[in-house]
Amino acid sequence: MSSPHRIVCLGETMAMVSPTTATPLSTAEQFFVTAGGAESNVASHLASMGFDTIWLSRLGDDALGDRILESLASRKVDISKVTRDPRHQTGVYFKDPAPAGRRAVSYYRAGSAASRMTPLDYEAWPFAEATLVHTSGITAALSASCDALVERVIDRSTDVGYIMSFDVNYRPALWWTKDVAAARILHLGRKCDIVLVGLDEAQELWGVSTAEQVADLFSSVPSVVVKDGAIEAVEILQYTNRPRTIVRVAAHRVDVVEAIGAGDAFAAGFLGGFLRGDAPEVRLSAGHDRAAWTLGSLHDYRPMPTSSSGVTR
Repeated sequence: MSSPHRIVCLGETMAMVSPTTATPLSTAEQFFVTAGGAESNVASHLASMGFDTIWLSRLGDDALGDRILESLASRKVDISKVTRDPRHQTGVYFKDPAPAGRRAVSYYRAGSAASRMTPLDYEAWPFAEATLVHTSGITAALSASCDALVERVIDRSTDVGYIMSFDVNYRPALWWTKDVAAARILHLGRKCDIVLVGLDEAQELWGVSTAEQVADLFSSVPSVVVKDGAIEAVEILQYTNRPRTIVRVAAHRVDVVEAIGAGDAFAAGFLGGFLRGDAPEVRLSAGHDRAAWTLGSLHDYRPMPTSSSGVTR
């Protein structure tokens, strides 16, 4: 049965290159190349859950861009509105895996086609069809024009009528300074309907140490989701004229192979539950299920089996 919801995911996707086994990049001899990007990972998971999902961005008019589109299309993500840019390349990043989920990531994205997105793209893309729009702090950090596009998407959410979801996804290398990032992410997030943030990110950006303190920072946001690594995820509901509700669900116990992509998997599981109208406990658990499954793979996106969650509770 098809979903009545149309989900738009906006952000850069790069060609991700990684060794086929958990061996160092410097000595590995075999590699895989696939699509890697926070928002397209979310789109891929949601599409696998049966949601009508479209990914919006720009790619270079090059072979890596072709490869990304083929990969996302195979995951049933709508790629029909992606802009191809003949003058700017598709970004690339390399993962250097290591045991216990530690890794080094090298990005080659400066001046990429995606960084050339502007507020003018808003009018050309089908935001008016959306039930929910999802983006992140990564997109806002790519360039001044991308930041302006993200703000336009957020500002138009109330008038157009879509739910606005924002994942902090703090990447220090993309921002001029931490103080700039802290102020800008806070400004953008406070205007959204759903904010997802890692507690470690919140500690680094704003010096807070609890989920409740994070919710205080985003007091205008109806749903604040705070992920505390292997410990728990917390949803703080703070609708106008209602008492604040705090729901906590412990994370699953898993053996970590690689951590990249787990946060995107969690976001998708949570958002899918949110759109289905699931209770907070259920949608947080759905996020944990997908994150735990992704942690067991070297891939940023790992499709879940249909017969079981593949996790230990």
